[in-house]
Amino acid sequence: MNRPDVVDSIAALRARVRDWRRDGLRVAMVPTMGALHDGHLSLIRIAREKAERCVVSIFVNPAQFAPSEDLDKYPRQLARDLDMLAMVKADLAFTPAVDAMYPAGFATRISVGGPSAGLESNFRPTFFEGVATVVAKLFLQATPDYAVFGEKDYQQLCVVRQLCRDLDLPVEIIGAPTIRDTHGLAMSSRNAYLGEDELQIARELNVILRKAAAALATGAGQEDAIAEAIRALIATGFRKVDYVEARESLTLAPWRHDRAGRVLAAAWLGKTRLIDNVAVPAARV
Repeated sequence: MNRPDVVDSIAALRARVRDWRRDGLRVAMVPTMGALHDGHLSLIRIAREKAERCVVSIFVNPAQFAPSEDLDKYPRQLARDLDMLAMVKADLAFTPAVDAMYPAGFATRISVGGPSAGLESNFRPTFFEGVATVVAKLFLQATPDYAVFGEKDYQQLCVVRQLCRDLDLPVEIIGAPTIRDTHGLAMSSRNAYLGEDELQIARELNVILRKAAAALATGAGQEDAIAEAIRALIATGFRKVDYVEARESLTLAPWRHDRAGRVLAAAWLGKTRLIDNVAVPAARV
């Protein structure tokens, strides 16, 4: 298996995309921060189905980490990542340095309202500003026809869609189903931080969220269903629950029983913060 070509400059990226465009080829992009796993590979497979060429960016974006978060510890394993990209036949890896993305004097940030309100923003207030800024830059640099994001980071997916609508960015955003292990744990680069005992507890997160979604779908009171999910997470062994909330699927507005929605959660196991979400259909009452 051949590794994809690697470019680390914006000029080289644009030149490669320009050559593809000259040949009439469509381009899909999968933005990542590396430490690739099967969840990322599923996004790239979807990208390969949508377009003749696929660019995967690998960039640990400092703008989306707060000072107290794990930027320095975030896994960086480019050689392994390139081997994994070879497995799914990605065409190009874009691996810019921080000073290429944020050169001296960089002073612009993009703030997206709407779906960014609450949930992650209550605990990571600058996170989506960092995501929106880097995603906008990547889209302007690579000019893809499509970009694929996982539903595991559901609020992020909604924010990126809002960004493209509001700024008229000509990129079709594709949401890809969450890839889970055989126990239902959502694939995440941060799962590597978990010990074996913590993994056993982590695998209960999706189980508890599914129970909450099922209760809501059959008409349970929202306050009671959410309170029970939080109680169950703590009883299972999670150290702290940042939130469990039900939101509308499209807008992330507070959920109503006549709307399809999502139950979203963030909870801590030791020093590791996990997020997940599951769908909840309009309630059957």
